[in-house]
Order: sequence, then C-alpha cells, then structure tokens
Amino acid sequence: MYSLIRVKDVIRIPPAKFGRPVKDVALEELRSKYEGTIASIESQSGEHKLGIIVTIIDVKVDENGRILPGDGATYHDVEMSALVFSPFIKEVVEGEAVTVAKSGIYLNLGVLDGFIHINQVSEEKVSYDNTRSAIILEESHRTIEKGDILRAKIYTIGILPGKGLRIHMTMRQPYLGKLEWVSKQGGSK
Repeated sequence: MYSLIRVKDVIRIPPAKFGRPVKDVALEELRSKYEGTIASIESQSGEHKLGIIVTIIDVKVDENGRILPGDGATYHDVEMSALVFSPFIKEVVEGEAVTVAKSGIYLNLGVLDGFIHINQVSEEKVSYDNTRSAIILEESHRTIEKGDILRAKIYTIGILPGKGLRIHMTMRQPYLGKLEWVSKQGGSK
C-alpha cells in the first residue's frame, strides 16, 4: 500500500550550496537522505509498520537557519510530504514475475521484489523446469514463467540484514495465482 505521510526534521545545508534557493537545496538534501530508506511508519491506529520511502514530494522550510559552533553549514527546520510504500500482512498484491527459480518466484511490487517460496505457489505439487526457467503445476500442467502477472497475499514482512525489507507471499488460497488462471477458474487450486 502506498501512503502519503507528513514528517518534521532538521536539514543541514552545506556552505557549498549557499546562494541557491533554500527550498530547492532542502528538497535535494532530503531526497538524498531519505529516498529508498526503510522507516517505521505509525498508522492512524497507532500501530507501527515498516515502509520504504519512495520519494519526497514537497518541503516547507524555515528560511531562518541556525549555525552550530564549529560547523559552517546552516540547519533548518523542515516539514515534508513523503510517498511511502508500506505493505501489510494479508494485503493482496499483483505484480510481474521477474525471476522464476528452483527456490521460488520473485514478484515485482513496484518498489521492491517480494518472494513466493516454491512451497507457497500452489496446493498442487510443483516442480521446476530448469530448461525453461519455469515452475510447473504437476496435476494441471499449468506453468509460471518470467513475465507472468501474479496475484499473491503477503504473510510476513521483515528486515533481512544486508538486503533490506523482505516480503514473503503465498498463492495457496482461492483467487490467488497467475491472473489468467484466476479469471478463468477462480483461484490457484
């Protein structure tokens, strides 16, 4: 799920960037600092969840900055709007299969790829065809290959050290799976 959040911060503007419009420099510094980072986002209900900051949309900057002793930069209070991708447990998502491997499928969710383990592809027994880089459902002979559009449900979200946000999904429920199957047969079974 994508959402807009409002955040307050203090931004450092280095002396090399003096003379340019403060708002432009602040936006540049905020994008450099935050875009692509993982953040803990508080929902309206007070619950904290993980999200990835996609971009900083706008910024309101206090023109009167402060100078700290020993640092020639100015520090300005800012309030910014950020677009955040914050998936949640049980969210149904759709995306393109970008990698189909023996271990499972990586599904492009826009900001990052989620993972569907081979055991979570279908209720049917599945196998991997190395020559085609495809997963084959053995009873129905249906296949999943790179480029297929899939629908899955998120069941875990966490941080993987060194790799960032990791999303695990399943397609082992009705109305999930390859979209052409779902529209014809009502699910991945």
